[in-house]
Order: sequence, then C-alpha cells, then structure tokens
Amino acid sequence: MATDTEEQPTLTVDELAARAGVTVRTIRFYGTRGLLPPPVIGPRRVGHYGPEHLSRLALIEELQHQGMTLAAIERYLEQLPPDLSPHDLAIHRALVATWAPDAAEEATRAELERRAGRPLTDEDLDLLAAMDVLVRVGGGPGGPETFQVDPGLLRLGVQLLDVPIAHGTILAARTVLMDHTRSAAQALTRLFRDEVWSPYRERESDPEHVAAMKSLSAHMQPLVVQALVTAFQRSLREELRAAFRAQ
Repeated sequence: MATDTEEQPTLTVDELAARAGVTVRTIRFYGTRGLLPPPVIGPRRVGHYGPEHLSRLALIEELQHQGMTLAAIERYLEQLPPDLSPHDLAIHRALVATWAPDAAEEATRAELERRAGRPLTDEDLDLLAAMDVLVRVGGGPGGPETFQVDPGLLRLGVQLLDVPIAHGTILAARTVLMDHTRSAAQALTRLFRDEVWSPYRERESDPEHVAAMKSLSAHMQPLVVQALVTAFQRSLREELRAAFRAQ
C-alpha cells in the first residue's frame, strides 16, 4: 500500500510520455477516461506525475497486450484497491505479464534512453544484456546501434542500475532466482503431468472433461505465478527478519 515515503510526482506530461513510451495525447485521453489519476498541480499550474502514473501506464499496456478493450481495462482497474502503491502496481503488472506472449521489441539506443528516462552508458548496456533485458542486434561504424529489448524487463533492469549493490552481486542474485524458479517450474510441471494430465489422457473421449482441462490450462499459469510471488514475498520477509536478528 501507499506510504508517506514514496517518491513525489516530479515528471511533466512530456517526461511521463517519454518514460512510458506513449504519446501525451494518450496520457490525457486515459486521464479523461479515469484510467489515470489526475496529476499533482504545482507552481504555474503545471501538472506533475509520479511513479504511480508510470506503473499504471505499464499495467494498462500489459492489459492491452492481452487484447482487452479500453472499456474492459476500465472495469478491471476499478476493481483494484484505490491505494495501491507503485510497487504494488508493478507486482500486479508482472503477474499480468506472465501469461502474455513474449514480444521482444527492436529499439535504437536513443529509443532505449527515452524509455529509460536517462542516458545509458556502455557499462549500463552491458549489465542490461547480462540480465537478458536486451541483446545487441545491429550497429557499426556510421550506423545506429539497435537492440532486441524485452519490454517487460526493461523497467526493472533500469531500476537495478541505480541499486547501490555491486553489479556482480545483482547478477549472482539473478542466477539464484533463475535456478530456483526453474526447479520450482520443473517440479510443478511434473506434478501437473502426473496428477492432472495423465488422468485426462485416459478420459479424452469425455467432451466435458476436455473442456475442463482446457479451462484449467488457461488459468493455471497466472494462478501458480501469483502463488509463487506471494509465497516468496513471505519467505523473504521471514528470512530477512531472522538474518538481521542474528546480527
């Protein structure tokens, strides 16, 4: 939930549009539809936007990738608690993105920096590549650098660039997460295969059972991911408390 320590709105509408990769017209349209909260009005009647607006725009983008209409997105957002923090919205967006198809995008360095909202050094690009956020696909003497970018990881990767932790530690943490999540995915797949899929194969002639299996398959991934995120958050909180109590 929101806290008093959150970053205050400082982005102009032009800066927000550049960071989110949308047009100013789109932001204003979303505001009139109630999809975005109004900006904070500062001196000289200039509207300022913050992390909540950026996170909400990212969530809207993911819902659109799912094929939802604006009317459906409007109903979806109305069901969310009104005091979700940018962090909560980012987690919610990540859960939505888990069952969206992979959609890597090609971008120049200038486009990357526009989306990141900051200049990117060669070292930054190397770290983003090491985190599998992007892959260099072109560029040479006299030509612009081009990258294949995972838009779902770009914001997270850029945020990690400013974390006061050695880059080697960040990459080591990524390896730990990848190894353990892969193990969990393999165990869950085996469980689904042995306990659900095998009995289904024995009843393929039952139309109602086939329909139920298709429905289960469509809903399983987001539910499992949400369960994993919730369990991990609780486990991490407990482990951190225990570790710092032991100091």
